[in-house]
Amino acid sequence: MADQKSKSPPSAEDPALDALTALQKAGFGNMVEMSTTWAETLSDMSAEVLSFMAERIKEDVRTQQEILHCKDVGELQHIQSRFVQKAMDQYQEETGKLVEMGTSAIHRETEKD
Repeated sequence: MADQKSKSPPSAEDPALDALTALQKAGFGNMVEMSTTWAETLSDMSAEVLSFMAERIKEDVRTQQEILHCKDVGELQHIQSRFVQKAMDQYQEETGKLVEMGTSAIHRETEKD
């Protein structure tokens, strides 16, 4: 069995701690608080994207069912054009939501300073 070394807490001589301190002095503020905000935001954004993808898959399946049951080319064209328009609208709306979530996180960060 290999020897396992326990990690000691960062010391004043730790280069990683020095780099973090230098970034804070350069105007990046408290990066620990920032990383918490961004971790929460990324988690929320991930959940949003997964929910969106699930809805899009449902829409894909619905459209495939409609296509399987359509009776003529005109109906097929209507189904396809409606599908594309709805997808474009949903992607535009989702992009807006994600931009708003990111913007909100930035505002929360700047308000802390």
